[in-house]
Amino acid sequence: MQRRLQWGVLGASTIAKNAVMPAIQQSERGEVLALASRSLEKAKAVAEELNIARVYGSYDELIADPDIEAVYVPLPNHLHKEWTIKAAEAGKHVLCEKPAALTAEESMEMIEACRKHGVLFAEAIMYRYHPKHRRVEEIIASGEIGRVRAIHGNFTCNSADDKDNVRFKAEMGGGSLFDLGVYPISAARMYLGQEPEAVTVNAFFSEEHGGVDMMASGLVEFPGSVSLTFDCGLWASGRAEMEILGTEGRIELPKVFGWENSDIPPQIIIHLDSVSREERVSVSNSYVLQAEAFADAVLDGKPLPFTPENTINNMRVIEACLQSARTRQRIVLDSPNAK
Repeated sequence: MQRRLQWGVLGASTIAKNAVMPAIQQSERGEVLALASRSLEKAKAVAEELNIARVYGSYDELIADPDIEAVYVPLPNHLHKEWTIKAAEAGKHVLCEKPAALTAEESMEMIEACRKHGVLFAEAIMYRYHPKHRRVEEIIASGEIGRVRAIHGNFTCNSADDKDNVRFKAEMGGGSLFDLGVYPISAARMYLGQEPEAVTVNAFFSEEHGGVDMMASGLVEFPGSVSLTFDCGLWASGRAEMEILGTEGRIELPKVFGWENSDIPPQIIIHLDSVSREERVSVSNSYVLQAEAFADAVLDGKPLPFTPENTINNMRVIEACLQSARTRQRIVLDSPNAK
């Protein structure tokens, strides 16, 4: 039997409880050994439900547990830096929920701390681990749709009635760009294999929701005169789609970022003139695939599919998008870090 990576989780958030912890437990190489929450009673209830052996009433106690090898950080965005660095200083590998930080500078500090203490760092943008995205990259590289001319992406939902949601607190890193814009922006960067040169974003900032951006629409300029147009929103009808437009055809990706089961619609639709075809690559849980990749990196030394530099570069774009939205100006990006 393969050795399983021993995980500790800082916080019993919805994403941790409903997605990441079950996925680690379902994976072949991971086990959630401990859960910490500021509410010990909440931690105990979740731990009992998910069959987690150890429970702590503080994050420091979990990090001090010598049996914990890796920590998952699903805390509100403004706490990511603090607890990633504390985990690294304790010698724990870190999987940090997206967005990794509030700024590119913060993400650099987190990654430097992990390097200094000899632990791995990965940002939990789970959808990227699904093999359908490797298939999209193959189709683009094959030239089947010709030269890529434009990419369109969106990710919206309507959670506006939940006024106490941490996503609606600006000081905690709330807003649609941090929560959902990360997805189409990281996808375009992944498909093109390039870093953007400039961004222009228009956003709706809602005073009912702590002044955060509840809807944002943007233009992200890549080298070669290729652009991503995207929108993301927390107060709009729900959808999550990508389209890659080429000179000879286009790739359509319905429900591009979500969970998948046997009832999924086509994962990839390729349109070539009057002919279209559908492809289903695999029915896989992206959260499980993420957990397996992280365990392979820690236990076997396999390279992580997405580097820490990728995280820094993604934060650069998100940070520039927010700056553009607030100033109503086009923001030119500095030269990116190495991939």
